[in-house]
Amino acid sequence: MQRRRNADVIVETLDLEGKRVVDVGCGDGHLTRLMAKHGAHVLGVECSPRQLAKAWKADKVADERIVEGVGQALPAEDASADIVVFFNSLHHIPLEHMLQALAEAHRVLVPGGLVYVSEPVADGKFFETCRPVDDETQVRAQALAALRQAQGFQMKDEILYLHTVSLKSYEAFHDRIVSANHEREERFAAMDEQMRALYAANGRPNGEGGMEFDQPMRVNLLVRD
Repeated sequence: MQRRRNADVIVETLDLEGKRVVDVGCGDGHLTRLMAKHGAHVLGVECSPRQLAKAWKADKVADERIVEGVGQALPAEDASADIVVFFNSLHHIPLEHMLQALAEAHRVLVPGGLVYVSEPVADGKFFETCRPVDDETQVRAQALAALRQAQGFQMKDEILYLHTVSLKSYEAFHDRIVSANHEREERFAAMDEQMRALYAANGRPNGEGGMEFDQPMRVNLLVRD
């Protein structure tokens, strides 16, 4: 499997210049800002107060906006976007709302618009390191199933690659995992000794005092009818 960076894959796959993009589950806005830097007009949508606080604190790079909202009820007008991005976010949408989130993507896209769905595969050293705190095997499978059931789209492409997750420290690893889901915080604290052991055993030194881990990724590109 080819090793690639998540950021490179999205920039190389999507023609972002001048496009109107909705970034669903944008987290702290790092991808929203990256796409804006490449010429897109981006609306980031996030529901976590912790992540929103980080996103709003960051300096803007262009005309990007980040607002509170959820994938199953996007705060965007009909046919107002050229691209909708779910970057590591579709599996975080509750199962009962996944198909509705994809229907919302269909609603806000223009005909011929694209949905870019990037999801971590439930495999690899990084997945195994995180698994004791939150085993996402089932929700990731459910997200893929919802993607294949979505109405009003044609599957254009599927890209598989190996992403390297590089972390400065165990504390950075902790912050990354709990930022996506605050419910993990108590479990992480209760399993601190085990998690430290897994971090050390599954990672490899990154040359900067931290660790790096392999994470297989799947990108699905859909075209709206």
